[in-house]
Amino acid sequence: MFSEADLTHDRFLDGRLMIWQPRTGYRAAMDPVLLAAACAAQSGQSVLELGCGAGVASLCLGRRVEGLDLTGLELQPAYADLARRNAVTNGIALEVLEGDLARMPDTLRGRAFDHVIANPPYFPPGQGTAARDTGREQAQREATPLSDWVRHGLKRLKPGGWITVIQNADRLPELLSALSQGAGSIAVLPIVPRAGRAAGRVLVQGRKTGRGAFQLLAPLVLHAAPHHAADAEDLTEIAQDVLRRGAELRMGR
Repeated sequence: MFSEADLTHDRFLDGRLMIWQPRTGYRAAMDPVLLAAACAAQSGQSVLELGCGAGVASLCLGRRVEGLDLTGLELQPAYADLARRNAVTNGIALEVLEGDLARMPDTLRGRAFDHVIANPPYFPPGQGTAARDTGREQAQREATPLSDWVRHGLKRLKPGGWITVIQNADRLPELLSALSQGAGSIAVLPIVPRAGRAAGRVLVQGRKTGRGAFQLLAPLVLHAAPHHAADAEDLTEIAQDVLRRGAELRMGR
């Protein structure tokens, strides 16, 4: 477990959430906030987050939509403990289970959810430089293939339920291939840093047994200025709505 000296207490959604995170381990930024915004869960529905880390995506979703039945699955016990602590300190009910999604805990195998959300590791084995911190490395580099994240997520959905994933844009082909094995009504939202730039991330959503047409949505542009400036406040209006005000990010449905 992390000591108090190992942690920082960070603002999300303009301080609507205060999240304990490791100072040098895996630290959430905007990706889990975007993931939560893209999940169209409604009050009374159930949501499972695969690989919940310190709980940022689930808690952002719980802050936006009251009355959700939120469950997180996390492999690393220290991060699962942080997620529980963050849920309590923010006053949002979140059940956090420890376990490997490839060997789903018995307590989850008999359950089905209206929504599954996931922010799987972005880097395949052997790609890039390994992080010095083992927790950060485990969160960023996959041990379980991306296709298995999708497959196990689909298993935990009710018929007609929705799976939403955020991932590196270069892994979109394998993500779509995995979703095709049980999901339809797929929508892809490219996320670009500035107008005219290539997408770095994609949000992908599909419906279990869905039959709707594939949708490639207009990109979400995060920054208004054409170039980065360290002291500039240049988030686009829609990015401010999502990242600061906790607004829903509609995926074209």
